[in-house]
Amino acid sequence: MDGDLAAFVVNGPRARGLARLRARFARAADENGWAAPMVLMTTPADGGAGMARRALDAGAAIVFAVGGDGTVRACAQVLAGTGVPLAIVPTGTANLTARSLGVPRDVGAALRAGFSGQDKPIDLAIADGITSVAMAGIGLDASIVGATPGRLKRHAGWPAYAVASARQLLARPAEFVVVIDGGEELVRRARSVVVGNCGLLPGGFPLLPAARPDDGVLDVGILAPAGLADWTSVGYRVLAASHRDDSRLERYRARRVEIRAGHDLPRQVDGEIIEPADSLTVVIEPGALVVRVPGHVSQGRAGPLPG
Repeated sequence: MDGDLAAFVVNGPRARGLARLRARFARAADENGWAAPMVLMTTPADGGAGMARRALDAGAAIVFAVGGDGTVRACAQVLAGTGVPLAIVPTGTANLTARSLGVPRDVGAALRAGFSGQDKPIDLAIADGITSVAMAGIGLDASIVGATPGRLKRHAGWPAYAVASARQLLARPAEFVVVIDGGEELVRRARSVVVGNCGLLPGGFPLLPAARPDDGVLDVGILAPAGLADWTSVGYRVLAASHRDDSRLERYRARRVEIRAGHDLPRQVDGEIIEPADSLTVVIEPGALVVRVPGHVSQGRAGPLPG
């Protein structure tokens, strides 16, 4: 790829040591035979989509998202369908997409994976018109995201979500109607319904252990613990990556998920709050995005959903 252009879309508000980062980007590009890279900074008004478009217009052969899941999502929605690979340098709070793809947290290792790894097609989810790479949800999960101060996330990392959740776990449940692939309505009194292309919670805990970003389906979790004992049971299963379900935690697989609630609830997509509403519909776009992953990560796809 001698002389090809690489672009780096950097989460500007969270960037630290930018001059040093620019030097590392330039050195990595040069060592791998690429041209001097573009470095584009996100802003509070543009989380990365505009920068990714600028990179494509400039002829970039690869785009690096340098940030967390929000930066990855913003770049992914622009790169989807273009064939231009997205590489990730995970510097955010949760980094769920990077974790699911096996991208190392170390900047140098992530750069090596980006320049010398393998291309892998993965799915995207579309949640009420918004691209999702990791997980979308309505209810408690979004409440926790909204209650977590940005400053705490910057300083504490993913444990900031655990601190915020302590005040949210016993909030009143809501009544949900969940429809899987147009089938029978599931009526549940629950805390939250989440839909994952990746199945990890902040910290790398597998709420949806069967989820894979390249299997052509979405994984759905209905969380309905009634009290602290139930939360303990759910937490144990999550820590153990258990596939066992009961009324406290149900999991399904689907290509289209429709969720309705009796009133407006908080909603989130890839760890970012979107407008509250009384519904959320998520559909899968199989193989829509090409990502660059470390060479040891399998590129195989799981089989299709039965039926």
